[in-house]
Amino acid sequence: MITVEKTDLEGVLLIKPGAFEDHRGYYLELYNEKLYKSKGIEVDFVEDDISIAKRNVIKGIHGDSSTWKLISCLHGEFYLVVINYDEGSKNFGKWQSFVLSDVNKYQVLVPPKHGNGHLCLSEKSIFHYKQSSYYAPSRQFTIKWNDARFNISWPVEQPILSKRDELGFNPK
Repeated sequence: MITVEKTDLEGVLLIKPGAFEDHRGYYLELYNEKLYKSKGIEVDFVEDDISIAKRNVIKGIHGDSSTWKLISCLHGEFYLVVINYDEGSKNFGKWQSFVLSDVNKYQVLVPPKHGNGHLCLSEKSIFHYKQSSYYAPSRQFTIKWNDARFNISWPVEQPILSKRDELGFNPK
């Protein structure tokens, strides 16, 4: 069983999957197409990806105009930021943060024209995401983690970044 909650960002959903837990650990169904579609999540996913990070690494903020993402934390804990990057929207630049972990088991559904980035809060985290289109970095936008236009609050002052994320665009 899952519960689905609307967030402050239109189209972004917080999903709380149920898990079977006992003295041995837990069992979690990470995705079930029939169940998710019964909850109104009518997205056809074509690719699953995993990103592993160590403490204080920020990955992203990336997105594109056509891809849906279903984000989960398989191990550890991370701080996820989702931002509306639809320049035609009255909500352009509005962002929200979430803490996802292997303890709370939350998922976040991110629609197209929204960017997402995450900061690893634990020693190591495993970021899992399903995508509705195949990975194509050449069509993605990149937002600098500390872009002054958006005033995003991160719980870190000096993150570890890739060149792309440090510059806020895809370096050639």
